[in-house]
Amino acid sequence: MTRRVGAATAGFVLLAGVLSGSAEAAPNPGGQTANAGAADRQERRADYDSRKSLGAAADAQPTVALRRAIVAEPSGAAVNTLRDSLGVQGIVDIDGATGTPRRVAKLDGYLTAASKKKPADIALDYVRTHSAVFGLDSDALSKLTLRKDYVDVAGTHHLSFVQVADGVPVFGNGLKAHVAKNGRLIQVDGSPVKSLPDAAGATKVSAEGARSAAVKDVAGDSAAKVTKAATGATRTTTFSDGGNAKLVWFQAAGGPRLAWQTIAVDEGYVHVVDAASGEVLYRQNTVDADNGSVFYNYPGAPKGGTQQNVSLTRWLPNNSPRLAGNVAHVWSDVNDDDIANPDEEVGPSGPRSFVYPFTDFSATVGGKCSAQYKCSWDPNTPFSWQKNREQNAVQMYYFLGVFHDHLNAKPIGFTRTAGNFEAVDGDAVQGHAMDGANTAEGLPDTAHDNNANMNTPPDGIPPVMQMYLFVPSARFIAGNSGDDSAILFHEYTHGLSNRLVVDANGNSTLGDIQAGAMGEAWGDWYGLDFLVSEGLEKDTAAVDMMVGEYVNAGGTIRSQPSDCTVGAAATSCPGTAGAGPGGYTYGDFGRVSAAGPQVHADGEIWMQTLWDLRKAIGSKKAQSLITRAMELSPANPSFLDMRNSILQADLVVNGGNLQKKIWKTFAARGMGYFAAAVDGDDAQPVEDFSLPPAASTPRGTLTGTVTDQDTGAAVAGLTVGFGGHASGFAGDLQATTGADGKYTITGIFPGTYAKVFARGAGYDIQVRTLSISSHTKVENWSVRKDWAASSGGGTVVDFSGPDYTAFGCGPGKLIDQSQAIGWGSDIGEQFIIVQLSGVVNISELVINPSATCGDDETASTGGYRVETSPDGTTWTQAAAGTFPAGTVTPTVVPLTAGATGVEYIRYTMLTSQGQDAGLCPSAASGCSFLDSTELAVYGPAAG
Repeated sequence: MTRRVGAATAGFVLLAGVLSGSAEAAPNPGGQTANAGAADRQERRADYDSRKSLGAAADAQPTVALRRAIVAEPSGAAVNTLRDSLGVQGIVDIDGATGTPRRVAKLDGYLTAASKKKPADIALDYVRTHSAVFGLDSDALSKLTLRKDYVDVAGTHHLSFVQVADGVPVFGNGLKAHVAKNGRLIQVDGSPVKSLPDAAGATKVSAEGARSAAVKDVAGDSAAKVTKAATGATRTTTFSDGGNAKLVWFQAAGGPRLAWQTIAVDEGYVHVVDAASGEVLYRQNTVDADNGSVFYNYPGAPKGGTQQNVSLTRWLPNNSPRLAGNVAHVWSDVNDDDIANPDEEVGPSGPRSFVYPFTDFSATVGGKCSAQYKCSWDPNTPFSWQKNREQNAVQMYYFLGVFHDHLNAKPIGFTRTAGNFEAVDGDAVQGHAMDGANTAEGLPDTAHDNNANMNTPPDGIPPVMQMYLFVPSARFIAGNSGDDSAILFHEYTHGLSNRLVVDANGNSTLGDIQAGAMGEAWGDWYGLDFLVSEGLEKDTAAVDMMVGEYVNAGGTIRSQPSDCTVGAAATSCPGTAGAGPGGYTYGDFGRVSAAGPQVHADGEIWMQTLWDLRKAIGSKKAQSLITRAMELSPANPSFLDMRNSILQADLVVNGGNLQKKIWKTFAARGMGYFAAAVDGDDAQPVEDFSLPPAASTPRGTLTGTVTDQDTGAAVAGLTVGFGGHASGFAGDLQATTGADGKYTITGIFPGTYAKVFARGAGYDIQVRTLSISSHTKVENWSVRKDWAASSGGGTVVDFSGPDYTAFGCGPGKLIDQSQAIGWGSDIGEQFIIVQLSGVVNISELVINPSATCGDDETASTGGYRVETSPDGTTWTQAAAGTFPAGTVTPTVVPLTAGATGVEYIRYTMLTSQGQDAGLCPSAASGCSFLDSTELAVYGPAAG
């Protein structure tokens, strides 16, 4: 039975009316052939960053000290001094993984006055002045190398400094700065590493070994073989697929480690692999699944639906023998081998002409085909797509050229220096028209239909866009995503956002939850904005903005039109059962889809908000601010982070003249001043419709002490913060507890804050709703350390059964402190061994046996066994029993033995609740799968 995709699964989406953020057809374990294209692989591994779990990757065989390591925060006095100097809308956002600023800025002003100095000097002078906050002394500053300084179309310099030690750059972390054309410093970000080793030393793992480890991590033994191409003088090895491996420093909890950064183009991933142990420290999926005769829009469209002869000379060299120029190379990759075979290239139809007529299959196919939505192939006739093979490749080339020029021009300005896609820089788009059309004896197989995707590696490596045929159904016509302008523009925009929302090294930082949702929304917004601006679609007073209108025969691949306003009638904006009718607001996050948080569904909230913004300030202003905001974005932004970046962009571009309209637009969608999200990974943000309080409003203070619930001792190094105001918002309302467990947060506007939190490595997060007055409020916290938690250094050392990490529900999810997704396995006795972050006298063991990974309740664990060990060798049975049917919440498991001096836990799932209820064999999930969501261990340290 094929593992199904669950509500919180990262990296996959069933095509229930959505397009690619990753590969989006249903996963098919074991069904992938060795020569399948990278972007077609349905088993996309979830992104992973060990820096989010302080200590998880501290050492190949980490000691307890390293696994417990917590990066020191900067001086509280220094942070408070800087924050106070920036005023009400100042930002000093400290990254917990480095103890240095993720972002320093002012939403209502600049960090420095105008200057005629060089932009790099302006930025470094500011960092030097505030070295206690940035953690960079003169030696650390000397290890900065200016990687990039590009000037956007508004005249702003965007600088990226890479930290380098012994010729080896730091991965991900670094220093970014943004300087206005008059020399005023706008923002500094990047989370630099405080100290670096003096020498790299030798590596135990070679470049080839690191690439092999990376490929095995995502593709097992099924990956296509590549060969070593060359080794550069900068410790970089390139491979035949266009990817490479280079030495980097990677910030682990125990300090920087020497590692290999690998880019596997065929597989579509960036990895960082420990150079001593071969351990995967970081994984990022780079695939976002979503003279000729051409259509300006789509075949049959009221505007732009009739083929026109246009000049391709803007994008195609004179007398070109194929569709290859500076902006793209397009061929029909019908066998999906990612190679432009001679019979897949499309040559001229005549001298300097690529005129190929479109053959309409509507009369043959019937169904939803019509004069307005013309079908382009017959799924009942193998190889029927050959009739339009050349036409579609030309069409795709035209769309790529047109949209390249649109994004390149002002006011968007996605230029070469900004990281766009051009052959002159070695990264023209590789367009695969009709990808996989001949993978099932003249027809597309199920992994190559009803979809589209965009694989965007870092700058300098060509992106790959793959467009598939659509199979007719009650929803779709027999069309081609390469003929649908909105779909192709959506995919291209994934390239824009992944090249602009980056770290100092140029790696995309768009995460899975809120940032991923914005990635999908930007794809929809830029495409529809262009079509409306060109007069190819109309944005009337009625609700009529449809994404994927062509393949849906007048409908949309989203749940409702993209121009639905808040409070719109259900007749035009039906919404969903979870979110209700009308335009969506921030509080609908995780409710638009019945499956829970989902990037395409939740992206509709951001898309509708941006369409409101377009109406409020105009298309050109919106294009400018939305793009500039990407360049100013912190890593893995939340909706609130990006709202702030749009406000900041307005300050830079328009002198802040549109601030009121911007605030009004976002507040109306629930992203007002008191809206709350803990961070970009928060799947349950809280909406608010308030505008910012007046600057003259008296403010209050929050103070208190944080203690350990099991020991009563003070807890140092934990963060107390205000969700929505501690990830890049006004005043940066957060503080770190001192050695005495005390914290103080000042400058708080009176009001109710929905997500005030206390959290730290290994401690369960606590979230409270607090009302703050203009006086001092005392709020004490008693937090609980979960010794099994991966964020505190707990690790999975062994497990049985399949590894469903590719579906976002691998064994590591059992100890991630989340009750939303867990460990999914198959029926049969399945065990997992967890090494705790220290030796513990267990006072309480808590297990959530509920089903996960998209399975129904019957897959929840029924029979179970728990064993404990001081050394991982000698085991004592501590508990055994059965969770009754319907047990789907965290449940205390009493221990009858083996509770003292414990460092290892072995948890065995024996049966599913479906088996225990006598439901098997049947279609119930519990007859095929066996799951548990979370395991937690509490108590004082032994000894």
